[in-house]
Amino acid sequence: MQRILVIANGAPYGSEILFNALRLSIAIREQSPDCELKLFLMSDAVSAGIRGHKPHEGYNLQQMLEILTAQNVEVKLCKTCTDGRGISSLPLIEGVEIGTLVELAQWTLAADKVLTF
Repeated sequence: MQRILVIANGAPYGSEILFNALRLSIAIREQSPDCELKLFLMSDAVSAGIRGHKPHEGYNLQQMLEILTAQNVEVKLCKTCTDGRGISSLPLIEGVEIGTLVELAQWTLAADKVLTF
């Protein structure tokens, strides 16, 4: 089984970096449902994990994250990044969790491929 780790740093809705990371993750999952796919959000990307996004038009990152978590993709937000932005105690999208750099290091060492955005 192939193990793929996606690390995303881009701000939600500020550019298409995070959107592209999630699009690719969904496509990977659809084409290879047996692969072990994990997603770790860092920097400004962590705010995408907060529940309640309601964009007026275009793509919806919350829906994309819900698709991934429904497909058993582990999604974690960097604890240092959420703490630094004062969002660690806000409600998260179901299935999204706070993670640590230690976990990211473990995921990285276990991955066959690491994709960064």
